[in-house]
Amino acid sequence: AGAAHADRVERLLAHLRAPRVAAAGVALDRPRLMGIVNLTPDSFFDGGRYAEPRAAIAHARALIAAGADFIDLGGESTRPGALPVAEADERARLAPVIEALRDAGTVLSVDTRKAAIMAAALAAGAHVINDTSALTHDPASLALAARAGVGVVLMHSLGDPRTMQDDPRYDDVLLDVFDYLEARIAVCTAAGLPRERLIVDPGIGFGKTFAHNLALLRGLALFHGLGCPILLGASRKSFLGRLDRGAPAAERTPGSLAAALWAASQGVQILRVHDVAETRQALSVWTAIAAAQ
Repeated sequence: AGAAHADRVERLLAHLRAPRVAAAGVALDRPRLMGIVNLTPDSFFDGGRYAEPRAAIAHARALIAAGADFIDLGGESTRPGALPVAEADERARLAPVIEALRDAGTVLSVDTRKAAIMAAALAAGAHVINDTSALTHDPASLALAARAGVGVVLMHSLGDPRTMQDDPRYDDVLLDVFDYLEARIAVCTAAGLPRERLIVDPGIGFGKTFAHNLALLRGLALFHGLGCPILLGASRKSFLGRLDRGAPAAERTPGSLAAALWAASQGVQILRVHDVAETRQALSVWTAIAAAQ
């Protein structure tokens, strides 16, 4: 047992020392922004706003102009309590938007748990798979991702969106999420999906209480030991409202910016945000102050 622990510690230290390779061709020399475009009627913040393809395409182009390095397109809400979406509906929402944006000059990410949707999105021009189930929801998704040769986001989520917030429990949320992602990386690499193509996301708000979310944010630096870029999605989530007298999602921009700057200070490489221009400006100021002589 002692030798096994020593080997694991050495592996984690090696991961900490190793430089991060580019994610889907995007250099990680500074915090990068992933703009959110939900093509759904029921997402917690912008549900229905971009359900029509022309509105979604226009919004994505505006986020790109504002400085988004990635655009994350989702056709099925995975917010707490969300119901599953039929494969045909999810495909119909995503296909025209991906096809219209394939030459837009940014990396397109598809937020889905279904292998068939992953395949269709990649064929239409997507470059990254972002799976909130870490390739566990659909038995065919792991093999597809291994064959595809694209970047993959492995997110931690506890249970199904319909029930994940009922009573989430952990022995130690930070260590439990770390161990889960470490195990998923091992499964992926064994299946032919190299670590260099993987991105990890601790899954803020996905089967976590208010206290769990804060503990994960406080300990974000631990996840560098996984040897993969870290993606964080805290934008406009409900725990931010709880910190400000119950502010609704529309009034959580300041809290979202604070969370983004904290994440950047912990070395998080990719920030998944609704407010690209505001986050870019906040990061520019933070970076300039940190670099001043």
